[in-house]
Formats: sequence, structure tokens, C-alpha cells
Amino acid sequence: MLKIKDTILINEYGQGITDISPILSLFKNFSIEEKRDYLEEIASLILQSKPNNNDIGTAIKESQLRVTYTPCVLLRKGVENHNLKKIITLPEAELEKVLMLLMSLFKIAYQRRFIEEKNNPGKWWYWDLSDKNNILKIESMIKNSSCR
Repeated sequence: MLKIKDTILINEYGQGITDISPILSLFKNFSIEEKRDYLEEIASLILQSKPNNNDIGTAIKESQLRVTYTPCVLLRKGVENHNLKKIITLPEAELEKVLMLLMSLFKIAYQRRFIEEKNNPGKWWYWDLSDKNNILKIESMIKNSSCR
């Protein structure tokens, strides 16, 4: 399960507040099992953001990966959960590419939802995460809910 700071970082990326470099740096330090777990969590966030197959070409382009790379070839089959799972199970040497591709797909779908749900009081991940007060509120809210 993602730590709250990791989830905030991913959503900051989705909002365009940060680039992918801190996420890649974090990812590089994970064991193979942690990398796959992290990618599964990202896949879950992608599905919650409701991507569609029209997002695939843009995601590949924005990831700056070659369309012939295996993760890109697999993603072109569709954004369904079973396709995302196939991508996550690629060999370890492919997992940084997988991360870059999935994060690009996440950002596209997330931004569409962000416009619809911005500042929804029940969905902190759509709050303005460039506002440090919102970050403090989220951290406090999570801390208080985990104490129960």
C-alpha cells in the first residue's frame, strides 16, 4: 500500500506540480517486489481516474518512449485492468519504462477528472496540492483516521 506522502507525490504529478524525476528516483531504490507493488498501486489509481483507449497514443508520446517498446505495444491493446497487469509483469529491466508509461497515462486521465472534481471536499486527491495548507490538512486527516 502506498504511503500518504507517495500518494500525494503521484497526485502532484497528475496536477503538473512536479515532474516524474522524484517518482523515478524513489522507484529506482525499490526491490523488484516493491516495484511491482508500486506499479499495481499506480494501475489502481489509473483505473480510478477512468482512462479511455483514446488516451493511449498521447500517453506513449508524453512518456517519450518509443512506440516499439514492449510496454507501449502492450498498452496499445487497451487500458483494461488485465492489460495493465501484463505490463506490470514485464521483466525488471522494463519496469522503469513501465513506470514512465503508466504515469503518463495516469496524468492524462487524472487531469480530466481533476477538472470535473477540483476541490471536492470528499476527495482530497482533487484538492489544489500546490497549496501547502491543503497538504497539512490531508496529512492531519489521514493521521487522525488511522488512529481510530
